Amino acid sequence: MQFKEKGGRFMEQIDEVLDPRLIKLNLNASSKRDAITQLSETLKDADYINDVPSFVKDIYLREKEGITGIGDGIAIPHGKSDYVTKVGVAIGVFNKPIEWETLDDEGVTVVILFAVSNDTESARNQLKLVAVELGHHIFDPCSKFIANLIGLTLEFSQN
Repeated sequence: MQFKEKGGRFMEQIDEVLDPRLIKLNLNASSKRDAITQLSETLKDADYINDVPSFVKDIYLREKEGITGIGDGIAIPHGKSDYVTKVGVAIGVFNKPIEWETLDDEGVTVVILFAVSNDTESARNQLKLVAVELGHHIFDPCSKFIANLIGLTLEFSQN
């Protein structure tokens, strides 16, 4: 897999957190809520959460605390939820910008939705690994990291 090219345990741990079933391309969303709901449904379909409406409600509780649109077309909505059954990260690449509260006042085309339980310390540690990797590339929307995610998705969809 492309994530293994960098080598080392760090990338193996990230590979354990990123599930190709949770990476969706060419999505359409009419709003922020629609985007979060679509990615939440993806998480439920892959058994990462067990209740979409309740999980979305928990995400919006966190959204009230501050901006999750970090700029350059990227948003990272997240929150703790009792409806998470397995830690995960759903990534959606949308066809057109979605209106979102962002640091640069621009729309969002990449949404990285974190799913973490209220009481899972190891889950938070795994998500920190992903956040660190994203942090290296987050302000470059054409980064190798995003390209690798897209490549990984395409690789699995051809099999």
